[in-house]
Amino acid sequence: METRQARIGRLALLLAMLDEGEEDLILNQLEALAWRYCQGRVGAMEPQKIVAAIETAAKRHGVVDGGVYREMHALYHAILEAVHGVTRGQVELGDLLRTAGLRFAVVRGMSYEQPNEGEWIAVALYGTIGAPVRGLEHEAAGLGINHI
Repeated sequence: METRQARIGRLALLLAMLDEGEEDLILNQLEALAWRYCQGRVGAMEPQKIVAAIETAAKRHGVVDGGVYREMHALYHAILEAVHGVTRGQVELGDLLRTAGLRFAVVRGMSYEQPNEGEWIAVALYGTIGAPVRGLEHEAAGLGINHI
């Protein structure tokens, strides 16, 4: 039997990858689990803009409380892990003449059956990365998961 823990990252990735109108099944699953989530888009040549866009969306949609350090710390590390995946280990964009156009999803919930395991947060990124010239980019995806 598949555990919830195995699904938080999968649901985040699917939410980031599906186009508008395709995500109803995922949204229904998230709501049935009472998990909080948000999604959005960001295009940037600087990693800090990607981090800022995701943090802002997560706070604005109530996925995390911006005044609680452990929530923001968990989100930050999940974002960095996801960006690390998209940038293939070199968390640089503009300095290397690369740009990224990404969709993102943040999912927070109880990943394990045992309530004392606490909540986890997953950040998924999907989009394109490459030279800052239209048509010279390729697809990329990244996933970061952290406990709160």
